[in-house]
Parts: sequence; structure tokens; C-alpha cells
Amino acid sequence: MSIDPQSRVPIYEQIYRGVTELAANKLLSPGEKLPSVRELSKRYSINPNTVAKAFGMLERDGIIYSVPGKGSFLSGGHEDVILSNACREFEEAAVKAHKSGLSQEKMIEIVKETGVRK
Repeated sequence: MSIDPQSRVPIYEQIYRGVTELAANKLLSPGEKLPSVRELSKRYSINPNTVAKAFGMLERDGIIYSVPGKGSFLSGGHEDVILSNACREFEEAAVKAHKSGLSQEKMIEIVKETGVRK
């Protein structure tokens, strides 16, 4: 996971996306312990409250769960939440692109090209 402090994307959202991408790509397994808030804040030189906010969002969405005194862990069954979020974000981007004048054909072409690059 990488954090770009110069990005327009808020850091808590970068953390959220980083964890979901690691989970979606099976680089984290269900039940696997995540680094602590303190550890991540030190590693990336960011405010612990920012990390805690991201962890709170991940927990709210059922992607992670916390065990008091033990830490935070990747949930089982997180795949549905991640796919649902990805679909929602994709739909929002498609609507925005369409409103900006991008044709449906061009959007499909872009999706096909993007899929090949993975």
C-alpha cells in the first residue's frame, strides 16, 4: 500500500482503498491481522486519527473487524462489500463521463482496453 500526501484523494480514503485493493487481490487473507493504527501512522508519518478514521470506515463496511486488545483483522465475506463498492464507484464515474459528453461506445472501448492492461 502506498500513501501519496500530495494526492487530491484524502489520506484516509487512500488507506481505505489500499486495504480493499490488497484484500481484492488476495494479498490479505480473511482473519489476517492488519498493522495497528499506531504502526501505520508511524510508517507513513500521518496522524493516527486519520488511520483510525479509515479503519472505522473499513469496519463500518464489514471489510475488517476489531478485537479489543488484539487488533484489526480482515473479515471473511468482504468480497461482496468490495465488489458492491466498486460497482457503485464505476456507475458514478460512468454517469459523470456520460454527462461530460463521452459516448457509450467510447466508454466500452475504454473499459475493454483497461481490462487488458491488468
